[in-house]
Amino acid sequence: MQRASEHDQNYRIAIKPAERRVRVTAGGQTIADSSAAMLLSETYFPPIYYVPKSDVADGLLVASDYRTFCPFKGTASHWHLTLPGGTIENAAWSYEKPLSEAAGVGGHVTFDNRFTEVHAEPPLPPAPVEFVGGRPLVDWLMLKAWQCKTPAELTAEFAKQLLAAGVPLWRFTINLWTLHPEIAGQRFSWTRDTGVVEESDTPHGILQSPAYRNSPVRFVSEGLGGVRQRLDVEEPEFRFPILEQLRASGGTDYVAIPLPFSDGRFQTMTMATDHPDGFTTAQLGQAFESFPVLGRFYEVMTLRRDASVLFDTYLGERTGRQVLGGRTQRGAGQVIRAAVLYCDLRDSTSLAEALSRQNYLELLNDFFERTVEPVLAGGGEVLKFIGDAVLAIFPLEDAEASEDAICSACSKARAAAEAIIAEIAAVPPRADGISVQCAIGVHFGDLMYGNVGASRRLDFTVTGQAANVAARLSALCKELGQSLLLSGEIAGRAPANLSSLGVRKLRNVRDEHEIFAVADTAFG
Repeated sequence: MQRASEHDQNYRIAIKPAERRVRVTAGGQTIADSSAAMLLSETYFPPIYYVPKSDVADGLLVASDYRTFCPFKGTASHWHLTLPGGTIENAAWSYEKPLSEAAGVGGHVTFDNRFTEVHAEPPLPPAPVEFVGGRPLVDWLMLKAWQCKTPAELTAEFAKQLLAAGVPLWRFTINLWTLHPEIAGQRFSWTRDTGVVEESDTPHGILQSPAYRNSPVRFVSEGLGGVRQRLDVEEPEFRFPILEQLRASGGTDYVAIPLPFSDGRFQTMTMATDHPDGFTTAQLGQAFESFPVLGRFYEVMTLRRDASVLFDTYLGERTGRQVLGGRTQRGAGQVIRAAVLYCDLRDSTSLAEALSRQNYLELLNDFFERTVEPVLAGGGEVLKFIGDAVLAIFPLEDAEASEDAICSACSKARAAAEAIIAEIAAVPPRADGISVQCAIGVHFGDLMYGNVGASRRLDFTVTGQAANVAARLSALCKELGQSLLLSGEIAGRAPANLSSLGVRKLRNVRDEHEIFAVADTAFG
Protein backbone atom coordinates (compact mmCIF):
# COMPACT_ATOMS: atom_id res chain seq x y z
CA MET A 1 0.00 0.00 0.00
CA GLN A 2 1.36 3.43 -0.90
CA ARG A 3 2.41 5.52 2.08
CA ALA A 4 0.70 8.91 2.38
CA SER A 5 2.91 11.95 2.16
CA GLU A 6 4.02 13.73 5.33
CA HIS A 7 1.82 16.66 4.37
CA ASP A 8 -1.23 14.40 4.23
CA GLN A 9 -0.41 13.08 7.71
CA ASN A 10 -0.71 16.51 9.34
CA TYR A 11 -3.77 18.31 10.64
CA ARG A 12 -4.14 21.32 8.35
CA ILE A 13 -6.21 24.27 7.25
CA ALA A 14 -6.34 25.18 3.57
CA ILE A 15 -8.00 28.29 2.12
CA LYS A 16 -8.47 29.06 -1.57
CA PRO A 17 -10.82 31.06 -3.80
CA ALA A 18 -14.06 29.18 -4.36
CA GLU A 19 -14.03 30.06 -8.09
CA ARG A 20 -17.79 29.78 -8.34
CA ARG A 21 -20.86 31.82 -7.55
CA VAL A 22 -22.08 31.23 -4.01
CA ARG A 23 -25.56 32.15 -2.84
CA VAL A 24 -26.80 31.81 0.75
CA THR A 25 -30.52 31.66 1.45
CA ALA A 26 -32.71 31.53 4.55
CA GLY A 27 -36.37 30.66 4.26
CA GLY A 28 -36.21 31.14 0.51
CA GLN A 29 -34.73 34.64 0.80
CA THR A 30 -31.28 35.35 -0.65
CA ILE A 31 -29.13 36.85 2.09
CA ALA A 32 -25.74 36.71 0.34
CA ASP A 33 -24.63 36.46 -3.28
CA SER A 34 -20.91 36.38 -4.06
CA SER A 35 -18.44 35.57 -6.79
CA ALA A 36 -15.52 36.23 -4.42
CA ALA A 37 -16.18 33.56 -1.81
CA MET A 38 -13.34 31.68 -0.15
CA LEU A 39 -13.39 27.95 0.52
CA LEU A 40 -11.92 26.78 3.85
CA SER A 41 -10.99 23.12 4.26
CA GLU A 42 -10.01 21.80 7.68
CA THR A 43 -9.03 18.30 8.70
CA TYR A 44 -12.02 16.30 10.04
CA PHE A 45 -14.57 18.88 8.85
CA PRO A 46 -16.46 19.42 5.57
CA PRO A 47 -15.43 22.47 3.48
CA ILE A 48 -17.07 25.80 4.37
CA TYR A 49 -17.71 28.85 2.19
CA TYR A 50 -16.88 32.32 3.55
CA VAL A 51 -18.23 35.33 1.64
CA PRO A 52 -17.13 39.00 1.86
CA LYS A 53 -19.41 41.02 4.12
CA SER A 54 -19.97 43.41 1.23
CA ASP A 55 -21.77 40.60 -0.61
CA VAL A 56 -24.33 40.19 2.17
CA ALA A 57 -27.62 42.00 1.64
CA ASP A 58 -27.67 45.37 3.40
CA GLY A 59 -29.08 45.55 6.91
CA LEU A 60 -29.26 41.80 7.55
CA LEU A 61 -26.20 41.42 9.80
CA VAL A 62 -26.30 42.88 13.30
CA ALA A 63 -23.23 42.54 15.50
CA SER A 64 -23.60 40.24 18.53
CA ASP A 65 -21.65 40.29 21.79
CA TYR A 66 -21.28 36.52 21.57
CA ARG A 67 -17.78 35.14 20.89
CA THR A 68 -16.44 31.67 20.33
CA PHE A 69 -12.83 30.60 20.07
CA CYS A 70 -10.82 28.29 17.85
CA PRO A 71 -7.18 27.41 18.54
CA PHE A 72 -6.55 27.18 14.79
CA LYS A 73 -8.50 30.13 13.35
CA GLY A 74 -8.84 32.58 16.26
CA THR A 75 -11.75 34.45 17.87
CA ALA A 76 -15.06 34.23 16.02
CA SER A 77 -17.29 37.31 16.18
CA HIS A 78 -20.95 36.34 15.81
CA TRP A 79 -23.74 38.13 13.98
CA HIS A 80 -27.52 38.10 14.29
CA LEU A 81 -29.43 37.63 11.05
CA THR A 82 -32.45 39.95 10.81
CA LEU A 83 -35.12 38.70 8.43
CA PRO A 84 -38.72 39.78 7.77
CA GLY A 85 -39.91 36.78 9.75
CA GLY A 86 -37.75 37.60 12.75
CA THR A 87 -34.18 37.61 14.01
CA ILE A 88 -32.03 34.49 14.11
CA GLU A 89 -29.50 35.04 16.87
CA ASN A 90 -25.82 34.29 16.23
CA ALA A 91 -26.60 32.77 12.82
CA ALA A 92 -23.29 33.89 11.27
CA TRP A 93 -19.70 34.41 12.32
CA SER A 94 -16.48 35.88 11.06
CA TYR A 95 -12.83 36.08 12.07
CA GLU A 96 -12.00 39.78 12.29
CA LYS A 97 -8.45 39.13 13.50
CA PRO A 98 -7.76 35.59 12.37
CA LEU A 99 -4.68 33.58 13.24
CA SER A 100 -2.12 33.35 10.44
CA GLU A 101 -3.36 30.13 8.85
CA ALA A 102 -6.92 31.50 8.63
CA ALA A 103 -5.90 34.91 7.27
CA GLY A 104 -7.52 34.11 3.92
CA VAL A 105 -11.01 34.35 5.45
CA GLY A 106 -10.33 37.42 7.56
CA GLY A 107 -13.30 39.77 7.39
CA HIS A 108 -15.40 37.23 5.53
CA VAL A 109 -18.55 35.75 7.01
CA THR A 110 -20.06 32.27 7.03
CA PHE A 111 -23.51 31.12 8.07
CA ASP A 112 -24.84 28.45 10.40
CA ASN A 113 -26.17 25.63 8.22
CA ARG A 114 -28.93 24.91 10.75
CA PHE A 115 -30.67 28.10 9.58
CA THR A 116 -29.36 28.70 6.07
CA GLU A 117 -28.67 26.89 2.79
CA VAL A 118 -25.65 27.36 0.53
CA HIS A 119 -26.01 27.12 -3.26
CA ALA A 120 -22.80 26.94 -5.31
CA GLU A 121 -22.86 27.32 -9.12
CA PRO A 122 -21.42 25.06 -10.34
CA PRO A 123 -21.86 22.81 -7.29
CA LEU A 124 -18.73 21.78 -5.43
CA PRO A 125 -17.81 18.19 -6.36
CA PRO A 126 -18.40 15.81 -3.46
CA ALA A 127 -15.24 15.31 -1.49
CA PRO A 128 -14.60 13.05 1.49
CA VAL A 129 -13.86 14.67 4.83
CA GLU A 130 -10.10 14.62 5.27
CA PHE A 131 -8.78 12.39 8.03
CA VAL A 132 -5.31 11.96 9.44
CA GLY A 133 -3.89 8.47 9.68
CA GLY A 134 -0.86 6.69 11.07
CA ARG A 135 -0.30 9.00 14.04
CA PRO A 136 1.90 7.62 16.85
CA LEU A 137 0.10 9.71 19.49
CA VAL A 138 -3.25 8.14 18.66
CA ASP A 139 -1.60 4.72 18.47
CA TRP A 140 -0.26 5.21 22.01
CA LEU A 141 -3.69 6.23 23.26
CA MET A 142 -5.31 3.18 21.72
CA LEU A 143 -2.68 0.63 22.77
CA LYS A 144 -0.98 1.79 25.97
CA ALA A 145 -2.81 4.67 27.67
CA TRP A 146 -5.17 2.23 29.41
CA GLN A 147 -2.24 1.22 31.64
CA CYS A 148 -2.34 4.63 33.36
CA LYS A 149 -4.23 4.29 36.64
CA THR A 150 -4.75 7.93 37.66
CA PRO A 151 -5.33 11.31 35.96
CA ALA A 152 -1.90 12.43 37.16
CA GLU A 153 -0.20 9.45 35.56
CA LEU A 154 -2.15 9.89 32.32
CA THR A 155 -1.25 13.59 32.22
CA ALA A 156 2.45 12.89 32.67
CA GLU A 157 2.53 10.14 30.06
CA PHE A 158 0.50 12.10 27.51
CA ALA A 159 2.85 15.08 27.91
CA LYS A 160 5.81 12.79 27.25
CA GLN A 161 4.12 11.43 24.15
CA LEU A 162 3.49 14.96 22.86
CA LEU A 163 7.20 15.72 23.27
CA ALA A 164 8.13 12.49 21.52
CA ALA A 165 5.79 13.43 18.65
CA GLY A 166 7.72 16.68 18.14
CA VAL A 167 5.35 19.08 19.92
CA PRO A 168 7.57 21.67 21.71
CA LEU A 169 5.65 21.36 24.96
CA TRP A 170 6.76 23.50 27.89
CA ARG A 171 3.74 23.45 30.20
CA PHE A 172 0.70 21.18 30.11
CA THR A 173 -2.39 21.19 32.37
CA ILE A 174 -5.65 19.30 32.67
CA ASN A 175 -8.56 20.87 34.59
CA LEU A 176 -11.35 18.46 35.57
CA TRP A 177 -14.66 19.31 37.23
CA THR A 178 -15.67 16.79 39.89
CA LEU A 179 -18.59 15.85 42.11
CA HIS A 180 -17.16 16.40 45.56
CA PRO A 181 -18.67 18.02 48.67
CA GLU A 182 -15.52 20.05 49.40
CA ILE A 183 -13.92 20.82 46.02
CA ALA A 184 -15.26 21.80 42.61
CA GLY A 185 -12.49 20.25 40.58
CA GLN A 186 -8.88 19.18 40.26
CA ARG A 187 -5.94 20.51 38.30
CA PHE A 188 -3.04 18.42 37.02
CA SER A 189 -0.08 20.51 35.90
CA TRP A 190 3.03 19.18 34.14
CA THR A 191 6.16 21.19 33.31
CA ARG A 192 9.03 20.16 31.09
CA ASP A 193 11.62 21.36 33.60
CA THR A 194 10.48 18.97 36.33
CA GLY A 195 8.81 16.26 34.25
CA VAL A 196 6.35 15.63 37.10
CA VAL A 197 2.69 16.44 37.61
CA GLU A 198 1.53 18.66 40.46
CA GLU A 199 -2.03 18.14 41.69
CA SER A 200 -4.16 20.91 43.18
CA ASP A 201 -7.81 21.26 44.19
CA THR A 202 -10.22 23.86 42.87
CA PRO A 203 -12.48 25.17 45.67
CA HIS A 204 -16.23 25.52 45.47
CA GLY A 205 -17.35 29.03 44.69
CA ILE A 206 -14.63 29.39 42.05
CA LEU A 207 -17.18 30.24 39.35
CA GLN A 208 -17.77 33.64 40.96
CA SER A 209 -14.15 34.44 41.74
CA PRO A 210 -12.19 37.05 39.73
CA ALA A 211 -9.43 34.47 39.13
CA TYR A 212 -11.87 32.19 37.30
CA ARG A 213 -13.91 34.89 35.59
CA ASN A 214 -10.72 36.32 34.10
CA SER A 215 -9.26 33.05 32.87
CA PRO A 216 -9.28 31.10 29.61
CA VAL A 217 -10.63 28.08 31.49
CA ARG A 218 -13.96 29.91 31.90
CA PHE A 219 -14.29 30.41 28.14
CA VAL A 220 -13.58 26.74 27.47
CA SER A 221 -15.81 25.42 30.28
CA GLU A 222 -18.72 27.49 29.01
CA GLY A 223 -18.51 25.77 25.62
CA LEU A 224 -17.14 28.75 23.69
CA GLY A 225 -14.34 26.78 22.04
CA GLY A 226 -10.58 26.93 22.43
CA VAL A 227 -8.49 30.01 23.25
CA ARG A 228 -5.23 30.62 21.34
CA GLN A 229 -2.81 33.43 22.08
CA ARG A 230 0.73 34.17 20.95
CA LEU A 231 2.50 35.43 24.06
CA ASP A 232 5.40 37.22 22.37
CA VAL A 233 3.36 39.98 20.70
CA GLU A 234 3.03 43.58 21.79
CA GLU A 235 -0.77 43.80 21.68
CA PRO A 236 -2.27 40.41 22.56
CA GLU A 237 -6.01 39.89 22.10
CA PHE A 238 -6.35 38.29 25.54
CA ARG A 239 -4.88 39.74 28.72
CA PHE A 240 -5.58 36.97 31.17
CA PRO A 241 -3.27 37.10 34.21
CA ILE A 242 -2.05 33.54 33.56
CA LEU A 243 -0.92 34.55 30.08
CA GLU A 244 1.00 37.52 31.47
CA GLN A 245 2.72 35.17 33.93
CA LEU A 246 3.67 32.73 31.19
CA ARG A 247 4.92 35.51 28.98
CA ALA A 248 7.09 36.86 31.81
CA SER A 249 8.53 33.37 32.26
CA GLY A 250 9.53 33.05 28.61
CA GLY A 251 6.42 31.52 27.04
CA THR A 252 5.74 32.25 23.36
CA ASP A 253 2.43 30.51 22.57
CA TYR A 254 -0.57 29.26 24.55
CA VAL A 255 -3.72 27.32 23.81
CA ALA A 256 -6.66 26.23 25.99
CA ILE A 257 -8.70 23.49 24.34
CA PRO A 258 -12.02 21.91 25.38
CA LEU A 259 -11.97 18.26 26.36
CA PRO A 260 -15.61 17.20 26.04
CA PHE A 261 -17.20 14.55 28.26
CA SER A 262 -20.13 12.42 27.16
CA ASP A 263 -22.50 14.26 29.54
CA GLY A 264 -21.95 17.53 27.68
CA ARG A 265 -19.56 19.11 30.18
CA PHE A 266 -16.32 20.62 28.95
CA GLN A 267 -13.07 19.97 30.76
CA THR A 268 -9.99 21.99 29.82
CA MET A 269 -6.57 21.07 28.49
CA THR A 270 -3.97 23.84 28.20
CA MET A 271 -0.63 23.79 26.42
CA ALA A 272 2.16 26.36 26.39
CA THR A 273 5.50 26.46 24.62
CA ASP A 274 8.65 28.55 24.80
CA HIS A 275 9.73 27.69 21.25
CA PRO A 276 10.48 30.86 19.25
CA ASP A 277 8.05 29.82 16.52
CA GLY A 278 5.27 28.77 18.87
CA PHE A 279 2.99 25.87 17.93
CA THR A 280 2.22 24.95 14.34
CA THR A 281 -1.24 23.92 13.22
CA ALA A 282 0.04 20.41 12.56
CA GLN A 283 1.38 20.16 16.12
CA LEU A 284 -1.84 21.36 17.69
CA GLY A 285 -3.71 19.05 15.37
CA GLN A 286 -1.96 16.06 16.91
CA ALA A 287 -3.43 16.96 20.29
CA PHE A 288 -6.81 17.79 18.76
CA GLU A 289 -7.19 14.44 17.01
CA SER A 290 -6.50 12.69 20.33
CA PHE A 291 -9.50 14.19 22.16
CA PRO A 292 -12.14 11.51 21.47
CA VAL A 293 -9.99 8.84 23.12
CA LEU A 294 -8.16 11.02 25.65
CA GLY A 295 -11.42 12.50 26.91
CA ARG A 296 -12.88 9.07 27.57
CA PHE A 297 -9.87 8.02 29.63
CA TYR A 298 -10.18 11.12 31.80
CA GLU A 299 -13.96 10.69 32.00
CA VAL A 300 -13.69 7.10 33.21
CA MET A 301 -11.09 8.09 35.81
CA THR A 302 -13.19 11.05 36.94
CA LEU A 303 -16.35 8.96 37.18
CA ARG A 304 -14.53 6.31 39.17
CA ARG A 305 -13.15 8.89 41.59
CA ASP A 306 -16.50 10.68 41.83
CA ALA A 307 -18.25 7.39 42.57
CA SER A 308 -15.79 6.56 45.33
CA VAL A 309 -16.05 10.05 46.87
CA LEU A 310 -19.84 10.12 46.68
CA PHE A 311 -20.18 6.64 48.15
CA ASP A 312 -17.85 7.62 51.00
CA THR A 313 -19.78 10.85 51.51
CA TYR A 314 -23.30 9.44 51.40
CA LEU A 315 -22.70 5.94 52.77
CA GLY A 316 -19.45 6.11 54.73
CA GLU A 317 -16.02 4.77 53.81
CA ARG A 318 -16.55 1.17 54.93
CA THR A 319 -20.07 0.95 53.55
CA GLY A 320 -19.08 2.64 50.29
CA ARG A 321 -16.41 -0.03 49.77
CA GLN A 322 -19.00 -2.73 50.36
CA VAL A 323 -21.33 -1.37 47.67
CA LEU A 324 -18.56 -0.65 45.15
CA GLY A 325 -17.18 -4.10 45.88
CA GLY A 326 -20.36 -5.71 44.55
CA ARG A 327 -22.69 -6.09 47.53
CA THR A 328 -25.66 -4.59 45.75
CA GLN A 329 -28.35 -7.26 45.99
CA ARG A 330 -31.13 -7.11 48.52
CA GLY A 331 -30.23 -9.30 51.47
CA ALA A 332 -26.52 -9.26 50.71
CA GLY A 333 -24.65 -8.53 53.92
CA GLN A 334 -23.04 -10.02 56.99
CA VAL A 335 -23.38 -10.20 60.74
CA ILE A 336 -20.91 -7.89 62.45
CA ARG A 337 -20.13 -6.97 66.04
CA ALA A 338 -19.92 -3.27 66.77
CA ALA A 339 -20.33 -0.53 69.30
CA VAL A 340 -23.35 1.51 68.22
CA LEU A 341 -23.73 5.25 68.90
CA TYR A 342 -27.07 6.96 68.44
CA CYS A 343 -27.08 10.75 68.89
CA ASP A 344 -30.29 12.79 68.77
CA LEU A 345 -30.83 16.54 68.77
CA ARG A 346 -32.97 17.33 71.81
CA ASP A 347 -36.14 19.40 71.44
CA SER A 348 -35.78 19.52 67.66
CA THR A 349 -39.53 20.05 67.15
CA SER A 350 -39.59 23.20 69.27
CA LEU A 351 -36.38 24.40 67.64
CA ALA A 352 -37.90 23.96 64.18
CA GLU A 353 -40.95 25.97 65.27
CA ALA A 354 -38.93 28.74 66.91
CA LEU A 355 -36.46 29.30 64.08
CA SER A 356 -36.82 30.19 60.43
CA ARG A 357 -36.27 27.34 58.00
CA GLN A 358 -32.83 28.65 57.01
CA ASN A 359 -31.72 29.22 60.61
CA TYR A 360 -32.92 25.77 61.62
CA LEU A 361 -31.02 24.15 58.75
CA GLU A 362 -27.88 26.04 59.72
CA LEU A 363 -28.29 24.89 63.34
CA LEU A 364 -28.94 21.30 62.23
CA ASN A 365 -25.90 21.20 59.94
CA ASP A 366 -23.70 22.61 62.70
CA PHE A 367 -25.05 19.92 65.05
CA PHE A 368 -24.25 17.19 62.50
CA GLU A 369 -20.75 18.61 61.93
CA ARG A 370 -20.01 18.53 65.67
CA THR A 371 -21.38 15.00 65.88
CA VAL A 372 -19.69 13.47 62.86
CA GLU A 373 -16.15 14.71 63.34
CA PRO A 374 -15.54 13.00 66.71
CA VAL A 375 -16.94 9.75 65.31
CA LEU A 376 -14.63 9.82 62.30
CA ALA A 377 -11.66 10.90 64.41
CA GLY A 378 -12.25 7.87 66.64
CA GLY A 379 -12.28 5.40 63.75
CA GLY A 380 -16.05 5.05 63.60
CA GLU A 381 -18.37 5.28 60.64
CA VAL A 382 -21.50 7.40 60.33
CA LEU A 383 -24.09 5.20 58.66
CA LYS A 384 -26.94 7.65 58.28
CA PHE A 385 -28.74 10.76 59.37
CA ILE A 386 -32.22 9.88 60.58
CA GLY A 387 -34.13 13.15 60.65
CA ASP A 388 -32.23 15.06 63.34
CA ALA A 389 -30.31 12.02 64.66
CA VAL A 390 -27.02 10.32 63.77
CA LEU A 391 -26.43 6.56 63.69
CA ALA A 392 -22.77 5.51 63.86
CA ILE A 393 -20.90 2.27 64.42
CA PHE A 394 -17.44 1.27 65.65
CA PRO A 395 -17.18 -2.17 64.05
CA LEU A 396 -14.79 -5.01 64.74
CA GLU A 397 -12.96 -6.01 61.60
CA ASP A 398 -12.60 -9.63 62.77
CA ALA A 399 -15.63 -11.68 63.77
CA GLU A 400 -13.38 -13.61 66.17
CA ALA A 401 -11.92 -10.45 67.69
CA SER A 402 -10.33 -10.65 71.11
CA GLU A 403 -11.81 -9.11 74.24
CA ASP A 404 -9.13 -6.42 74.01
CA ALA A 405 -10.39 -5.46 70.56
CA ILE A 406 -13.98 -5.32 71.86
CA CYS A 407 -12.89 -3.11 74.76
CA SER A 408 -11.11 -0.83 72.29
CA ALA A 409 -14.26 -0.41 70.13
CA CYS A 410 -16.38 0.31 73.20
CA SER A 411 -13.86 2.84 74.53
CA LYS A 412 -13.70 4.60 71.17
CA ALA A 413 -17.48 4.85 71.00
CA ARG A 414 -17.69 6.24 74.54
CA ALA A 415 -14.84 8.71 73.87
CA ALA A 416 -16.57 9.89 70.71
CA ALA A 417 -19.83 10.41 72.62
CA GLU A 418 -18.09 12.49 75.29
CA ALA A 419 -16.28 14.49 72.59
CA ILE A 420 -19.61 15.23 70.90
CA ILE A 421 -21.04 16.55 74.16
CA ALA A 422 -17.96 18.76 74.64
CA GLU A 423 -18.21 20.04 71.07
CA ILE A 424 -21.87 20.96 71.47
CA ALA A 425 -21.20 22.59 74.86
CA ALA A 426 -18.61 24.79 73.14
CA VAL A 427 -21.23 26.32 70.83
CA PRO A 428 -21.41 30.06 71.62
CA PRO A 429 -24.74 31.20 73.09
CA ARG A 430 -27.26 32.33 70.50
CA ALA A 431 -28.58 35.87 70.64
CA ASP A 432 -32.14 34.54 70.83
CA GLY A 433 -31.32 32.43 73.91
CA ILE A 434 -31.86 29.10 72.15
CA SER A 435 -29.42 26.40 73.24
CA VAL A 436 -28.52 23.09 71.64
CA GLN A 437 -28.36 19.82 73.57
CA CYS A 438 -27.94 16.22 72.52
CA ALA A 439 -29.04 12.80 73.76
CA ILE A 440 -26.65 9.91 73.11
CA GLY A 441 -27.06 6.19 73.65
CA VAL A 442 -24.17 3.73 73.24
CA HIS A 443 -24.43 -0.06 73.15
CA PHE A 444 -22.40 -3.04 71.93
CA GLY A 445 -23.77 -6.13 70.17
CA ASP A 446 -24.42 -8.06 66.98
CA LEU A 447 -25.83 -6.34 63.89
CA MET A 448 -26.93 -7.35 60.43
CA TYR A 449 -24.87 -5.15 58.12
CA GLY A 450 -26.09 -5.11 54.53
CA ASN A 451 -28.81 -4.30 52.02
CA VAL A 452 -32.44 -3.90 53.01
CA GLY A 453 -35.34 -2.32 51.19
CA ALA A 454 -37.25 -2.81 47.95
CA SER A 455 -35.74 -4.41 44.87
CA ARG A 456 -35.36 -1.02 43.16
CA ARG A 457 -34.61 1.14 46.21
CA LEU A 458 -32.07 -0.25 48.67
CA ASP A 459 -30.39 1.02 51.79
CA PHE A 460 -27.08 -0.36 53.08
CA THR A 461 -27.38 -0.10 56.84
CA VAL A 462 -27.42 -2.01 60.10
CA THR A 463 -30.43 -3.71 61.60
CA GLY A 464 -30.84 -5.64 64.80
CA GLN A 465 -31.45 -5.31 68.51
CA ALA A 466 -28.10 -3.64 69.20
CA ALA A 467 -29.13 -0.61 67.11
CA ASN A 468 -32.54 -0.54 68.79
CA VAL A 469 -30.97 -0.51 72.26
CA ALA A 470 -28.70 2.43 71.38
CA ALA A 471 -31.71 4.39 70.06
CA ARG A 472 -33.79 3.59 73.16
CA LEU A 473 -30.96 4.73 75.43
CA SER A 474 -30.86 8.02 73.53
CA ALA A 475 -34.61 8.44 74.02
CA LEU A 476 -34.24 7.62 77.74
CA CYS A 477 -31.77 10.49 78.23
CA LYS A 478 -34.52 13.09 78.49
CA GLU A 479 -36.44 11.11 81.12
CA LEU A 480 -33.31 10.64 83.26
CA GLY A 481 -31.87 14.13 82.74
CA GLN A 482 -28.73 12.89 81.02
CA SER A 483 -26.89 13.71 77.80
CA LEU A 484 -25.22 10.28 77.56
CA LEU A 485 -26.32 6.80 78.64
CA LEU A 486 -24.31 3.59 78.26
CA SER A 487 -25.48 0.01 78.32
CA GLY A 488 -23.85 -2.52 80.62
CA GLU A 489 -22.04 -4.03 77.61
CA ILE A 490 -20.22 -0.71 77.11
CA ALA A 491 -19.80 0.12 80.79
CA GLY A 492 -18.17 -3.22 81.54
CA ARG A 493 -15.49 -2.54 78.93
CA ALA A 494 -15.06 1.21 79.48
CA PRO A 495 -15.90 1.49 83.19
CA ALA A 496 -14.14 4.65 84.35
CA ASN A 497 -16.17 7.40 86.05
CA LEU A 498 -19.56 5.74 85.73
CA SER A 499 -22.59 5.40 87.95
CA SER A 500 -25.38 2.86 87.61
CA LEU A 501 -28.93 4.13 87.16
CA GLY A 502 -30.36 0.68 87.72
CA VAL A 503 -31.93 -1.97 85.54
CA ARG A 504 -34.50 -0.69 83.09
CA LYS A 505 -37.00 -2.10 80.65
CA LEU A 506 -36.48 -0.35 77.31
CA ARG A 507 -39.39 0.20 74.96
CA ASN A 508 -39.76 -2.61 72.38
CA VAL A 509 -36.62 -4.36 73.72
CA ARG A 510 -37.19 -7.83 75.15
CA ASP A 511 -34.39 -7.98 77.73
CA GLU A 512 -33.87 -5.54 80.57
CA HIS A 513 -30.61 -3.57 80.64
CA GLU A 514 -28.60 -1.96 83.38
CA ILE A 515 -28.09 1.69 82.47
CA PHE A 516 -25.01 3.75 83.26
CA ALA A 517 -24.42 7.49 83.30
CA VAL A 518 -21.13 9.28 82.87
CA ALA A 519 -20.18 11.91 85.42
CA ASP A 520 -20.41 15.51 84.20
CA THR A 521 -22.75 14.68 81.30
CA ALA A 522 -26.05 15.31 83.08
CA PHE A 523 -28.39 17.61 81.19
CA GLY A 524 -28.32 21.09 82.72
